[in-house]
Amino acid sequence: MQISIIIPAHNEATYLKDCLDSFVVQTHVPDEVIVVDDNSSDNTYAIALDYAKKHDWIKVVQRQSVDEHIPGKKVVDTFNFGLQHASNYNLIGKFDADIILPPTYFESVLNAFQSNWKLGMCSGLLYIRKENEWVYENIADKSHIRGPIKLYHKACFDKMGGLRPGVGWDTVDTLLAKYHGFDTQTLLQLKVKHLRPTGHGYSIKNYQAKGEALYRMRYGLVLTKIAALKMAWQAKSPKLYLQTILGYLKACFQRQKRYVSQEEGVFIRKYRWQGIWSKL
Repeated sequence: MQISIIIPAHNEATYLKDCLDSFVVQTHVPDEVIVVDDNSSDNTYAIALDYAKKHDWIKVVQRQSVDEHIPGKKVVDTFNFGLQHASNYNLIGKFDADIILPPTYFESVLNAFQSNWKLGMCSGLLYIRKENEWVYENIADKSHIRGPIKLYHKACFDKMGGLRPGVGWDTVDTLLAKYHGFDTQTLLQLKVKHLRPTGHGYSIKNYQAKGEALYRMRYGLVLTKIAALKMAWQAKSPKLYLQTILGYLKACFQRQKRYVSQEEGVFIRKYRWQGIWSKL
């Protein structure tokens, strides 16, 4: 299986060296790593270019985009730009530039794909630093495949129509993989260091975007309230709950474009309710 990894990077000079170092020492090095410098104003491009000169499987491309931070859409657009430069592959990865992988990451994930022909998505788990230890970043169940460290089988990626350009892309892709009959798997032994915790610098606009994403995934109001309550509880932020609901209602009023079809929405709601009832 050929592995192609795309790393969208905007002003990641602080973290990129440690990230790429963890790729270089892998027991199974990817066939190619494409770093997409997305309009950076720091040394991101220079750092990536230095690694590309030393390792022929690392490539660097530059993308010109607007300076505005557009949650979800900007990173997916940058990923898609990198995908246009990818070679033939069986497994395609979307990775962030602020992570440090354990040395056996790709060897372990490759073994998982090879041992299960129905596996569509696979990843390890993200850990953040608290004081002097690394602890699980508890913003999602350990069964959820997180956006910064995803590997897709090409058959699954194509079947679900690629990534949705907006907030919630790394949830809707998992649900669509299930809809199309693929398995998803997280490997608990693969502990990935997340150097910049998720949600760092989140604004009210970001919180509302979560509600908009739930509307676009056709959750419905009741499931949205449950999901918002869970996110707010994990983040210890009542404001997150209120802004998520407001974002959902705003998207509903504006009749924003959905991420999924009506049929896919029916599956998603049924799947989510089954998950809720199984925990009661």
